[in-house]
Amino acid sequence: MKEAAGEANMTVITIILIGVIVAIAIPLVTSLMSNTAKRTCCTDNGGIWKGGTCQEGSNNQSLFDEAGYNACVQSVDAGGE
Repeated sequence: MKEAAGEANMTVITIILIGVIVAIAIPLVTSLMSNTAKRTCCTDNGGIWKGGTCQEGSNNQSLFDEAGYNACVQSVDAGGE
């Protein structure tokens, strides 16, 4: 009987630990995916991603489409709608 109770306790502890790990991992993964999408928006529209922001490149200023970048980022922030 003691072994069964010990196994039940370990199962509960395992489920709680999995829940804690998932609760921590989901925001991290969501943030990484959002930043990657914004970086992709930047490079797709002719910009250079530096310091967490999209900037015009020194040699391709005429190729940077700021309006396209902003529209892409709004789409990312809205959840891809």
